[in-house]
Amino acid sequence: MTLQSGADPAAFARLAESTGFDYLACGEHLAFHGPTTNAFISLAHAAGVTSRIKLVSAVTLLPLYQPAIAAKLAASLDAVSGGRFTLGVGIGGEYPKEFEAAGVPVATRGARTDEALEVIHRLLTSPDVSVNGRFTTFDGVTIAPRPSSRLPMWIAGRRPAALRRVARWGDAWLPYLRTPEQVSSGRAELASQGWSGRTALFAFTTVAEDGDHARAMAAARVGRTYRQDFTSFAAKYLISGTPGECAARLREYRDAGVDVVLFRIACPRKEADTMLRLLAEEVVPRLH
Repeated sequence: MTLQSGADPAAFARLAESTGFDYLACGEHLAFHGPTTNAFISLAHAAGVTSRIKLVSAVTLLPLYQPAIAAKLAASLDAVSGGRFTLGVGIGGEYPKEFEAAGVPVATRGARTDEALEVIHRLLTSPDVSVNGRFTTFDGVTIAPRPSSRLPMWIAGRRPAALRRVARWGDAWLPYLRTPEQVSSGRAELASQGWSGRTALFAFTTVAEDGDHARAMAAARVGRTYRQDFTSFAAKYLISGTPGECAARLREYRDAGVDVVLFRIACPRKEADTMLRLLAEEVVPRLH
């Protein structure tokens, strides 16, 4: 389950845990079309009011961070959550103004992410780390405390460079706005590179007893998020409809190799808690 923009992180986290969801995810932007949060901050808040649910940054926009800062934040969140944190990574780019604000050329975001993943891995697993890279240089740095076991990394993206990143660093591939057929194709490409990790789908989801209402709501909500008309894309990329229709579409993703679904509820905030319960009670049980 993904934290909805504008939601109280504590209340939403408690509800997601009490209704049986395994993961609570949170995305982020430095700046965007509307209000956004920071994943490390909101997930730390959620960690303090939960005990079981796992926490995923979906996604941390890694090129906007100095790698040592990202490593420290990840290690600290893993510590305060009792080892429940997974670092989800993406390169962003759909909102160039946030890159400008951070002083990061948007064209370098892929290369910065590749270097940062290497740096973060070394800082989280070894003491006395020295780096002399294209974007990062330091000597003899130790981050403590470090995670007691390897911090899982889930890598987002759809293009060949992203899949190479997944094959190198990803415990899971985190696709979004992909059809089941595209997910299956991506997994085949990853397998050809020797990768055998999990697939965690980030899925904009709207479920209601009135399927047409759910589909219209999903297209409007996601379209408003990305400032484009999603009407023609809704059936292809969004999970929306009645509980039965949503379950049927999710079975297609399961058959394509998806292991985990991070539901991002696409509806007005006032309806989010009701929809979360509907997912937990009427959709997820149909998948078992």
